[in-house]
Amino acid sequence: MKQKLSALALLLVAAATLGSCIRIVSPSDSTSKLAELMHLIGGQYVDTVDMDELVEKTIPKVLAELDPHSVYIPARDVEEVEQDLRGSFSGIGIQFMIQADTIYVSDVISGGPAEKVGLMPGDRIVTIDDSLFVGKKVNNDEAMKRLKGPKGTEVTLGIKRQGEKELLSFTIVRGNIPVKSVDANYMIDDRWCYVKINKFGETTYPEMLLALAQGMQRDMEGCIIDLRGNTGGYMVAAIQMVNEFLPKGDMIVYTEGLNASRQEQYANGRGSCQQLPLVVLTDETSASASEIFAGAMQDNDRATIIGRRTFGKGLVQQSFDFADGSSVRLTISRYHTPSGRCIQKPYTKGESEEYELDLLTRYEHGEFFTQDSIKQDESIAYQTKNGRTVYGGGGIMPDIFVPHDTTGYTSYYAAVAKMGLFTRFPFEYTDKNRQELSSYTDMDALLQHLKRQDIMEQFVQHAASKGIKRRNNLIRQSRPVMEEILYGNIIYNVLGMEAYTKYLNLTDPAVLKAVEILERGESRPKGIEN
Repeated sequence: MKQKLSALALLLVAAATLGSCIRIVSPSDSTSKLAELMHLIGGQYVDTVDMDELVEKTIPKVLAELDPHSVYIPARDVEEVEQDLRGSFSGIGIQFMIQADTIYVSDVISGGPAEKVGLMPGDRIVTIDDSLFVGKKVNNDEAMKRLKGPKGTEVTLGIKRQGEKELLSFTIVRGNIPVKSVDANYMIDDRWCYVKINKFGETTYPEMLLALAQGMQRDMEGCIIDLRGNTGGYMVAAIQMVNEFLPKGDMIVYTEGLNASRQEQYANGRGSCQQLPLVVLTDETSASASEIFAGAMQDNDRATIIGRRTFGKGLVQQSFDFADGSSVRLTISRYHTPSGRCIQKPYTKGESEEYELDLLTRYEHGEFFTQDSIKQDESIAYQTKNGRTVYGGGGIMPDIFVPHDTTGYTSYYAAVAKMGLFTRFPFEYTDKNRQELSSYTDMDALLQHLKRQDIMEQFVQHAASKGIKRRNNLIRQSRPVMEEILYGNIIYNVLGMEAYTKYLNLTDPAVLKAVEILERGESRPKGIEN
């Protein structure tokens, strides 16, 4: 929920427009003192000052002294920041990548404006509204700015298509493009429903309900909720999701802060999957709302958490709008899992750089590879519903640790990855063979076809043409992981995200462990009656 701007921020804005009148204020009146400083600069400083620009630069610095998650969003960025969680944005409905200073259409969203006029994957956008748009000026930000726009407005694209000598012209009326939260929803071994959720937005809960309903129609015996890479979003979406799995009266989460009274959320007993065996996958990038979901499942001994320790964001932000359309997301409270733990990792006010480098520090300390390297503060211990010990103060530790796999990482692998060839080569290969590849509509059939094409040798030759020397011993060591990446990206280019996820999950250690736990009937932690 958005509210009017806080007193400090209002004073900052007001100070920028004050006249030259000087008022002496009490040094103890800190907010007035700050406003008076801006007033003095505007009326007395020796040189001309752009007060609007000064305020824009000052607010982020003030917020940086509070915590790592209180942030200022300039008016020009508000729409982009919010649209991802709203569930839709206005545009033409394509996914694209930039290669050789040209926009390549990598996918056309089904039912979107671009598909309706006939745009196809592999098309190259050469002109936008009759202006040439190729060369060094082409970048993601500029392309997004030109292609997106208000619903109902038009954009004309000049398209270079394989097999066509002349440019094709398409006039597209921009429309609402859905932003999905569920990347994949399918059955594993005809028994286990797998659902990968990439964010917690306005449409996440109904999307998950649809996934669960489809699982029930397929006679699912259990469910895997994959929150790896899910950095969070709306708390209410996480609460709604948790409610589907907990019996009436179980606590989901509670929040409180100095100026925010304690608010408790409990399951209402109307959830559709209260007895369904459940496993939740997490990693170091699972944050915020993801941690609310995982924490509620763990503290209520409702599901087994598998993967790696989560990010550790236990602060709750509320959005406050400025009159000029900009916004500040201010931390107003902390959230606590049902056992009482706040999983916010430590931070020092005003030192955001160290906080932002925390994942790199954890990587360097070996936390992603061995469970023994993870040091939790045992003085912040809590008990789950069934008496198991869990810890606060730094993310959610999974019940079953699955290390990050670095098998096959060599200097050759690092060289091709650094040049972006794992993305570029699969796209070029897909584009070159699009007609043949598009005949495959099933992931397994496409995979078998790719295995017959000696993709790896083509990739090595491609890398050599880019200046990366062939190293046969290193290539042999890295071959399994490189093939997986190449096959996966080609499958993504041809069949989309769900097929890509399904392919990677064939050998994903966390997914395989989840299936093992479900097959053994051990999704609920030991000691819990099923």
